[in-house]
Amino acid sequence: MRALQFHETGQPLRVIEQPSPEPGPGEVIVKVAYCGICGSDVHATEASASQVGRGTVLGHEFSGEVAASCDPDWTPGDRVIAVPLKPCDECRSLGACKDGLGILCPSNRIIGMSPEAPGGYAEFVRIHGRQLLRVPEAITLDAAALAEPLAVGAHAVRLAGQLLGRRVLVIGAGPIGLATTAFARRAGARDVVVSELDATRRERALRLGASALVDPAKSSVAAAFGDIAGGPPDVVFECVGVPGVLAQCIDVAGIRGRIVVVGVCRHEDRILPRAAIRKELLLQFVLGYTPEDFQLSLDLLGSASFEAGAMITGRVTFDELPDVFERLRHPNAHGKVLLEPFARRNEITTSTRR
Repeated sequence: MRALQFHETGQPLRVIEQPSPEPGPGEVIVKVAYCGICGSDVHATEASASQVGRGTVLGHEFSGEVAASCDPDWTPGDRVIAVPLKPCDECRSLGACKDGLGILCPSNRIIGMSPEAPGGYAEFVRIHGRQLLRVPEAITLDAAALAEPLAVGAHAVRLAGQLLGRRVLVIGAGPIGLATTAFARRAGARDVVVSELDATRRERALRLGASALVDPAKSSVAAAFGDIAGGPPDVVFECVGVPGVLAQCIDVAGIRGRIVVVGVCRHEDRILPRAAIRKELLLQFVLGYTPEDFQLSLDLLGSASFEAGAMITGRVTFDELPDVFERLRHPNAHGKVLLEPFARRNEITTSTRR
Protein backbone atom coordinates (compact mmCIF):
# COMPACT_ATOMS: atom_id res chain seq x y z
CA MET A 1 0.00 0.00 0.00
CA ARG A 2 0.97 3.65 -0.31
CA ALA A 3 1.69 5.78 2.75
CA LEU A 4 3.35 9.06 3.66
CA GLN A 5 6.26 8.93 6.07
CA PHE A 6 8.12 11.53 8.09
CA HIS A 7 11.88 11.11 7.78
CA GLU A 8 13.68 14.28 8.79
CA THR A 9 12.97 17.79 10.06
CA GLY A 10 13.11 20.28 7.23
CA GLN A 11 12.34 17.62 4.61
CA PRO A 12 8.92 16.99 3.01
CA LEU A 13 6.98 13.85 3.84
CA ARG A 14 7.82 10.95 1.52
CA VAL A 15 5.38 8.80 -0.42
CA ILE A 16 6.39 5.16 0.13
CA GLU A 17 5.19 1.69 -0.76
CA GLN A 18 4.95 -0.82 2.09
CA PRO A 19 3.05 -4.03 2.90
CA SER A 20 -0.59 -3.57 3.86
CA PRO A 21 -1.27 -4.28 7.55
CA GLU A 22 -2.91 -7.51 8.69
CA PRO A 23 -5.37 -7.62 11.62
CA GLY A 24 -4.44 -9.41 14.82
CA PRO A 25 -6.89 -10.66 17.47
CA GLY A 26 -9.55 -8.01 18.07
CA GLU A 27 -8.10 -5.74 15.41
CA VAL A 28 -9.63 -4.17 12.31
CA ILE A 29 -8.13 -2.90 9.06
CA VAL A 30 -9.74 0.34 7.91
CA LYS A 31 -9.57 1.43 4.27
CA VAL A 32 -9.02 5.16 4.68
CA ALA A 33 -11.50 7.32 2.77
CA TYR A 34 -10.36 10.67 4.18
CA CYS A 35 -7.77 11.86 6.68
CA GLY A 36 -7.53 15.42 7.95
CA ILE A 37 -4.23 17.28 8.12
CA CYS A 38 -4.00 18.47 11.72
CA GLY A 39 -1.91 21.35 13.02
CA SER A 40 -0.53 18.86 15.53
CA ASP A 41 0.82 16.79 12.63
CA VAL A 42 2.62 19.81 11.24
CA HIS A 43 4.09 20.83 14.60
CA ALA A 44 5.07 17.24 15.42
CA THR A 45 7.48 17.24 12.46
CA GLU A 46 9.30 20.33 13.72
CA ALA A 47 12.32 20.23 16.02
CA SER A 48 11.10 20.03 19.62
CA ALA A 49 10.97 17.67 22.58
CA SER A 50 7.70 16.27 21.20
CA GLN A 51 8.92 15.64 17.66
CA VAL A 52 7.71 12.33 16.18
CA GLY A 53 10.22 9.60 15.37
CA ARG A 54 11.74 8.91 12.00
CA GLY A 55 9.48 6.66 9.93
CA THR A 56 6.20 7.84 11.50
CA VAL A 57 3.10 7.63 9.31
CA LEU A 58 1.08 10.59 10.54
CA GLY A 59 -2.69 11.04 10.54
CA HIS A 60 -5.21 10.67 13.36
CA GLU A 61 -8.33 12.29 11.85
CA PHE A 62 -9.51 9.52 9.54
CA SER A 63 -12.73 7.97 8.35
CA GLY A 64 -13.25 4.95 6.13
CA GLU A 65 -14.66 1.48 5.70
CA VAL A 66 -13.70 -1.79 7.34
CA ALA A 67 -11.59 -3.81 4.91
CA ALA A 68 -10.81 -6.79 7.18
CA SER A 69 -11.75 -7.67 10.73
CA CYS A 70 -10.78 -9.99 13.55
CA ASP A 71 -13.41 -8.41 15.78
CA PRO A 72 -16.92 -9.95 15.57
CA ASP A 73 -18.50 -6.53 16.06
CA TRP A 74 -17.16 -5.27 12.73
CA THR A 75 -17.55 -6.60 9.20
CA PRO A 76 -16.12 -5.46 5.84
CA GLY A 77 -17.99 -2.47 4.48
CA ASP A 78 -18.89 -0.96 7.85
CA ARG A 79 -18.38 2.82 7.79
CA VAL A 80 -16.26 3.95 10.74
CA ILE A 81 -14.25 6.59 12.51
CA ALA A 82 -11.78 5.92 15.30
CA VAL A 83 -10.81 7.25 18.68
CA PRO A 84 -7.15 7.31 17.58
CA LEU A 85 -5.53 5.73 20.59
CA LYS A 86 -3.50 2.56 20.91
CA PRO A 87 -3.88 1.39 24.53
CA CYS A 88 -0.98 -0.37 26.22
CA ASP A 89 -0.77 -4.19 26.10
CA GLU A 90 -2.37 -4.49 29.53
CA CYS A 91 -5.44 -2.48 28.57
CA ARG A 92 -5.84 -3.28 24.86
CA SER A 93 -8.29 -6.12 25.36
CA LEU A 94 -10.42 -3.87 27.56
CA GLY A 95 -10.70 -1.27 24.82
CA ALA A 96 -9.91 1.54 27.25
CA CYS A 97 -7.45 2.54 29.96
CA LYS A 98 -8.14 0.50 33.11
CA ASP A 99 -7.44 3.61 35.19
CA GLY A 100 -9.87 5.73 33.21
CA LEU A 101 -7.14 8.07 31.97
CA GLY A 102 -7.81 7.72 28.25
CA ILE A 103 -5.57 9.99 26.21
CA LEU A 104 -3.89 11.20 29.41
CA CYS A 105 -2.40 7.77 30.15
CA PRO A 106 1.36 7.89 29.50
CA SER A 107 1.36 4.22 28.45
CA ASN A 108 -0.86 4.55 25.40
CA ARG A 109 0.09 5.83 21.96
CA ILE A 110 -1.80 8.26 19.77
CA ILE A 111 -2.34 6.77 16.32
CA GLY A 112 -0.17 8.61 13.83
CA MET A 113 2.18 10.08 16.43
CA SER A 114 4.88 7.40 16.60
CA PRO A 115 6.43 4.74 14.35
CA GLU A 116 4.78 2.09 16.55
CA ALA A 117 1.28 3.40 15.80
CA PRO A 118 0.99 4.19 12.06
CA GLY A 119 -1.80 6.58 11.16
CA GLY A 120 -4.18 7.56 8.39
CA TYR A 121 -1.77 9.11 5.89
CA ALA A 122 -2.01 5.70 4.26
CA GLU A 123 -4.39 3.60 2.23
CA PHE A 124 -5.05 1.30 5.18
CA VAL A 125 -4.67 1.63 8.94
CA ARG A 126 -4.81 -1.05 11.66
CA ILE A 127 -6.65 -0.32 14.89
CA HIS A 128 -8.31 -2.25 17.70
CA GLY A 129 -12.03 -2.78 17.13
CA ARG A 130 -12.87 -1.27 20.51
CA GLN A 131 -11.59 2.10 19.28
CA LEU A 132 -14.08 2.33 16.41
CA LEU A 133 -17.41 4.13 16.17
CA ARG A 134 -20.02 3.51 13.50
CA VAL A 135 -20.78 6.37 11.09
CA PRO A 136 -24.52 6.84 10.50
CA GLU A 137 -25.62 6.62 6.87
CA ALA A 138 -26.78 10.24 6.94
CA ILE A 139 -23.18 11.43 7.46
CA THR A 140 -20.78 11.42 4.51
CA LEU A 141 -17.31 10.04 5.10
CA ASP A 142 -15.63 13.36 4.32
CA ALA A 143 -17.75 15.02 7.01
CA ALA A 144 -17.05 12.10 9.36
CA ALA A 145 -13.31 12.88 9.12
CA LEU A 146 -14.10 16.07 11.04
CA ALA A 147 -15.20 14.08 14.10
CA GLU A 148 -11.76 14.14 15.74
CA PRO A 149 -11.22 17.93 15.76
CA LEU A 150 -14.88 18.40 16.66
CA ALA A 151 -14.38 16.05 19.62
CA VAL A 152 -11.58 18.32 20.88
CA GLY A 153 -14.04 21.22 20.88
CA ALA A 154 -16.72 19.12 22.57
CA HIS A 155 -14.28 18.11 25.31
CA ALA A 156 -13.18 21.70 25.90
CA VAL A 157 -16.78 22.90 26.19
CA ARG A 158 -17.71 20.08 28.56
CA LEU A 159 -14.80 20.90 30.87
CA ALA A 160 -15.66 24.59 30.80
CA GLY A 161 -18.65 23.94 33.02
CA GLN A 162 -22.07 25.53 32.71
CA LEU A 163 -22.29 27.81 29.66
CA LEU A 164 -26.02 28.43 29.61
CA GLY A 165 -26.55 32.18 29.37
CA ARG A 166 -22.81 32.93 29.65
CA ARG A 167 -20.72 35.39 27.67
CA VAL A 168 -18.07 33.41 25.78
CA LEU A 169 -14.98 34.52 23.88
CA VAL A 170 -13.17 32.13 21.51
CA ILE A 171 -9.70 33.25 20.47
CA GLY A 172 -8.72 31.69 17.15
CA ALA A 173 -10.87 30.33 14.31
CA GLY A 174 -8.80 27.42 13.09
CA PRO A 175 -10.48 23.97 13.13
CA ILE A 176 -10.31 23.70 16.94
CA GLY A 177 -11.63 27.21 17.44
CA LEU A 178 -14.47 26.45 15.02
CA ALA A 179 -15.29 23.21 16.84
CA THR A 180 -15.29 25.01 20.19
CA THR A 181 -17.50 27.75 18.75
CA ALA A 182 -20.03 25.24 17.44
CA PHE A 183 -20.34 23.38 20.74
CA ALA A 184 -20.33 26.53 22.90
CA ARG A 185 -23.27 27.85 20.90
CA ARG A 186 -25.15 24.58 21.31
CA ALA A 187 -24.35 24.53 25.05
CA GLY A 188 -26.52 27.61 25.45
CA ALA A 189 -23.99 30.44 25.65
CA ARG A 190 -25.71 33.80 25.26
CA ASP A 191 -22.80 35.26 23.29
CA VAL A 192 -20.12 33.37 21.37
CA VAL A 193 -17.74 36.02 20.11
CA VAL A 194 -14.80 34.87 17.98
CA SER A 195 -11.56 36.85 17.76
CA GLU A 196 -9.53 36.02 14.65
CA LEU A 197 -6.98 37.92 12.53
CA ASP A 198 -7.89 36.33 9.19
CA ALA A 199 -11.06 37.64 7.54
CA THR A 200 -11.85 34.35 5.77
CA ARG A 201 -11.62 32.42 9.02
CA ARG A 202 -13.79 35.00 10.79
CA GLU A 203 -16.55 34.57 8.24
CA ARG A 204 -16.27 30.79 8.52
CA ALA A 205 -16.79 31.08 12.30
CA LEU A 206 -19.98 33.04 11.67
CA ARG A 207 -21.31 30.16 9.55
CA LEU A 208 -20.52 27.65 12.31
CA GLY A 209 -22.06 29.33 15.33
CA ALA A 210 -20.35 32.59 16.24
CA SER A 211 -22.79 35.30 17.29
CA ALA A 212 -20.29 38.08 16.58
CA LEU A 213 -16.74 38.61 15.36
CA VAL A 214 -13.73 40.68 16.42
CA ASP A 215 -10.70 41.62 14.35
CA PRO A 216 -7.93 41.98 16.97
CA ALA A 217 -5.79 43.93 14.50
CA LYS A 218 -8.33 46.73 14.35
CA SER A 219 -9.62 47.07 17.89
CA SER A 220 -9.02 46.06 21.49
CA VAL A 221 -10.55 42.62 22.02
CA ALA A 222 -11.67 43.56 25.54
CA ALA A 223 -13.34 46.77 24.39
CA ALA A 224 -14.94 45.18 21.32
CA PHE A 225 -16.26 42.26 23.36
CA GLY A 226 -17.72 44.62 25.96
CA ASP A 227 -19.50 46.62 23.25
CA ILE A 228 -20.97 43.44 21.79
CA ALA A 229 -21.89 41.51 24.94
CA GLY A 230 -22.39 44.27 27.48
CA GLY A 231 -19.60 43.09 29.75
CA PRO A 232 -16.41 41.01 29.89
CA PRO A 233 -16.39 37.31 28.97
CA ASP A 234 -17.35 34.77 31.61
CA VAL A 235 -15.40 32.08 29.74
CA VAL A 236 -12.45 32.49 27.37
CA PHE A 237 -11.33 29.62 25.13
CA GLU A 238 -7.71 29.97 24.01
CA CYS A 239 -7.54 28.07 20.70
CA VAL A 240 -4.30 29.43 19.25
CA GLY A 241 -1.37 27.99 21.23
CA VAL A 242 1.03 30.88 20.62
CA PRO A 243 3.15 32.51 23.35
CA GLY A 244 1.53 35.67 24.67
CA VAL A 245 -2.08 34.68 24.01
CA LEU A 246 -2.65 33.26 27.49
CA ALA A 247 -1.60 36.59 29.00
CA GLN A 248 -4.13 38.28 26.71
CA CYS A 249 -6.82 35.90 27.95
CA ILE A 250 -6.05 36.90 31.54
CA ASP A 251 -6.32 40.57 30.63
CA VAL A 252 -9.68 40.24 28.87
CA ALA A 253 -11.43 37.75 31.20
CA GLY A 254 -14.04 38.99 33.64
CA ILE A 255 -13.79 38.74 37.43
CA ARG A 256 -14.09 35.12 38.57
CA GLY A 257 -14.07 34.07 34.95
CA ARG A 258 -12.67 30.87 33.52
CA ILE A 259 -9.97 30.45 30.90
CA VAL A 260 -9.94 27.15 29.01
CA VAL A 261 -6.62 26.47 27.28
CA VAL A 262 -7.26 24.34 24.19
CA GLY A 263 -4.42 25.49 21.91
CA VAL A 264 -1.17 23.59 22.39
CA CYS A 265 1.71 26.00 22.97
CA ARG A 266 4.98 24.12 22.42
CA HIS A 267 7.21 26.88 23.75
CA GLU A 268 7.79 28.52 27.10
CA ASP A 269 5.34 31.31 27.83
CA ARG A 270 5.10 34.10 30.39
CA ILE A 271 2.13 35.31 32.39
CA LEU A 272 1.72 37.67 35.33
CA PRO A 273 0.02 35.59 38.03
CA ARG A 274 -0.97 38.72 39.97
CA ALA A 275 -3.22 39.78 37.09
CA ALA A 276 -5.12 36.48 37.35
CA ILE A 277 -5.15 36.51 41.14
CA ARG A 278 -6.76 39.94 41.25
CA LYS A 279 -9.69 38.52 39.29
CA GLU A 280 -9.77 35.09 41.00
CA LEU A 281 -9.64 33.45 37.57
CA LEU A 282 -9.93 29.71 37.02
CA LEU A 283 -7.40 28.28 34.55
CA GLN A 284 -8.39 24.99 32.91
CA PHE A 285 -6.04 23.10 30.59
CA VAL A 286 -7.64 20.45 28.37
CA LEU A 287 -6.27 17.67 26.19
CA GLY A 288 -7.97 15.59 23.55
CA TYR A 289 -11.26 13.85 24.17
CA THR A 290 -13.15 10.80 25.37
CA PRO A 291 -15.27 8.36 23.30
CA GLU A 292 -18.32 10.29 24.51
CA ASP A 293 -16.95 13.42 22.85
CA PHE A 294 -16.75 11.55 19.54
CA GLN A 295 -20.38 10.56 19.89
CA LEU A 296 -21.27 14.21 20.46
CA SER A 297 -19.35 15.01 17.27
CA LEU A 298 -21.34 12.47 15.29
CA ASP A 299 -24.55 13.89 16.72
CA LEU A 300 -23.48 17.36 15.59
CA LEU A 301 -22.47 16.17 12.13
CA GLY A 302 -25.84 14.51 11.74
CA SER A 303 -27.80 17.64 12.62
CA ALA A 304 -29.30 19.73 9.84
CA SER A 305 -28.12 22.96 11.49
CA PHE A 306 -24.39 22.18 11.23
CA GLU A 307 -22.66 23.07 7.97
CA ALA A 308 -19.82 20.54 7.85
CA GLY A 309 -18.77 21.67 4.41
CA ALA A 310 -17.81 25.08 5.80
CA MET A 311 -14.89 23.48 7.65
CA ILE A 312 -13.49 21.59 4.64
CA THR A 313 -11.36 23.92 2.52
CA GLY A 314 -9.18 21.54 0.50
CA ARG A 315 -8.73 17.95 -0.66
CA VAL A 316 -5.40 16.50 -1.74
CA THR A 317 -3.95 13.26 -3.08
CA PHE A 318 -0.84 11.44 -1.84
CA ASP A 319 1.34 13.16 -4.39
CA GLU A 320 -0.04 16.60 -3.55
CA LEU A 321 0.08 16.30 0.23
CA PRO A 322 3.84 16.81 0.90
CA ASP A 323 3.83 20.23 -0.76
CA VAL A 324 0.54 21.32 0.82
CA PHE A 325 1.74 20.04 4.22
CA GLU A 326 4.80 22.32 4.03
CA ARG A 327 2.67 25.31 3.06
CA LEU A 328 0.41 24.75 6.04
CA ARG A 329 3.38 25.58 8.30
CA HIS A 330 2.77 29.23 7.45
CA PRO A 331 -0.21 31.47 8.30
CA ASN A 332 -3.14 30.57 6.06
CA ALA A 333 -6.90 30.86 5.77
CA HIS A 334 -7.65 27.13 5.72
CA GLY A 335 -10.15 25.27 7.81
CA LYS A 336 -9.56 21.54 7.29
CA VAL A 337 -7.61 20.03 4.39
CA LEU A 338 -8.39 16.35 3.74
CA LEU A 339 -6.18 13.67 2.24
CA GLU A 340 -8.01 11.31 -0.13
CA PRO A 341 -5.69 8.27 -0.30
CA PHE A 342 -7.46 6.62 -3.24
CA ALA A 343 -7.99 9.79 -5.30
CA ARG A 344 -5.98 10.22 -8.48
CA ARG A 345 -5.75 13.87 -9.50
CA ASN A 346 -3.01 15.83 -11.20
CA GLU A 347 -3.89 19.28 -9.89
CA ILE A 348 -4.27 20.67 -6.39
CA THR A 349 -7.79 21.91 -5.78
CA THR A 350 -8.21 25.67 -5.95
CA SER A 351 -8.79 26.07 -2.24
CA THR A 352 -5.43 24.48 -1.37
CA ARG A 353 -3.48 27.12 -3.27
CA ARG A 354 -3.98 29.70 -0.52
